[in-house]
Amino acid sequence: MPGPQPSDIGARVGSIYREESRRVLATLIRLLGDFYLAEEALHDAFAAAMQQWPSEGVPENARAWLVSTGRFKAIDRLRRRSRFDASVREMAHGLESVAEHELDLDESSVEDDHLRLIFTCCHPALAPETRVALTLREVCGLTTEEIASAYLVKASTLAQRIVRAKNKIRDAGIPYEIPSAKDLPGRLQSVLKVIYLFFNEGYSASSGEEAIRTDLSAEAIRLARQLLQLLRNPDPEAVGLLALMLLNDARRQARSNAAGDLVLLDEQDRSLWDQAQIAEGVKLVEQALRSGRFGAYTLQAAISAVHCEAPRAEDTDWPQIVALYDVLLRIEPNPVVELNRAVAIAMRDGPAAGLAQIDAILERGALVNYQFAHSARAELLRRMGRTQASRAAYQQALQLAEQEPERRFLERRLAQTVG
Repeated sequence: MPGPQPSDIGARVGSIYREESRRVLATLIRLLGDFYLAEEALHDAFAAAMQQWPSEGVPENARAWLVSTGRFKAIDRLRRRSRFDASVREMAHGLESVAEHELDLDESSVEDDHLRLIFTCCHPALAPETRVALTLREVCGLTTEEIASAYLVKASTLAQRIVRAKNKIRDAGIPYEIPSAKDLPGRLQSVLKVIYLFFNEGYSASSGEEAIRTDLSAEAIRLARQLLQLLRNPDPEAVGLLALMLLNDARRQARSNAAGDLVLLDEQDRSLWDQAQIAEGVKLVEQALRSGRFGAYTLQAAISAVHCEAPRAEDTDWPQIVALYDVLLRIEPNPVVELNRAVAIAMRDGPAAGLAQIDAILERGALVNYQFAHSARAELLRRMGRTQASRAAYQQALQLAEQEPERRFLERRLAQTVG
């Protein structure tokens, strides 16, 4: 029987890269102690896989093979450089002195490496905006261009931030470790933020062909669970964040159709929602609310729970959702929360009431480059029968959309909005 064709191996390597590359990188950073060397080793390991696996077959534990191969490739690089630099020679000798059987590559340690990397990227010595950029690049694997687009900055500016952050981690000797129980609470909020950003990039990708990246969402949920296990006294907002991600992810199967096109919440087949995940999320929301020390993640989770508990779209308790947004807006006053509240008001009081709220946000200059503000406005205008204004708003949203499924959705809406 003929073996697998090179094209089949190439597809398998591509799949493993998407699923495992960030974990492999995290472990290589632990073993090599250097971002740049680990990134080179990751590239070398996958290049070796493309060369060797067509004849040798894909190893049973591809992740361990890639880590081991990457480490040896890094040692080879250092040996070559050591001819010109004595300090590199010492580094190579140190890596060589650790025997292969002494490497900690068991499943739990490798999984911990991903969380270690998040804490390193979120170290308080780094500027807040740099922490987010570095985490999205190194932990999530987003390209510099994708991150720059999401944060409306030049790719070159963002690349400089990431380089400076890596250099600071190296030069300041920032440890690659999970903080002690004493230090963990003080580091928690920035880590929660990047885990949520990680999840959101999977839940609704900022750009590209795919609207949903289940690998990122699943990894964010796993990291949140792991983080809760580390906390002696579970932080209510860490609980609320896990609840929020579970509840949103529970609707994943219904959020797009077989063609990959987006399906709006009120049009989704609710029989596809994961009821076990919803039940877990609701239980966690209730736990966080009972603490009395909840914040924005818990309130967002409570809003999502109200949606998830409605058997039909028309059964949604919009007055409760508006009330929750009122509280959320006091805790976290920002125009995106205002926009979501305006949409909820439109569902409670009618499209004209919601439109007035959205227009007020845009008139003061907020969210003018945010596609969802224009698409929400277009939808309310469409419901009011104001076809020309609705088409103009959909056109604005389409100009700002960078994700292909969203562009297709807006193009369909434009085609449907005639009169």
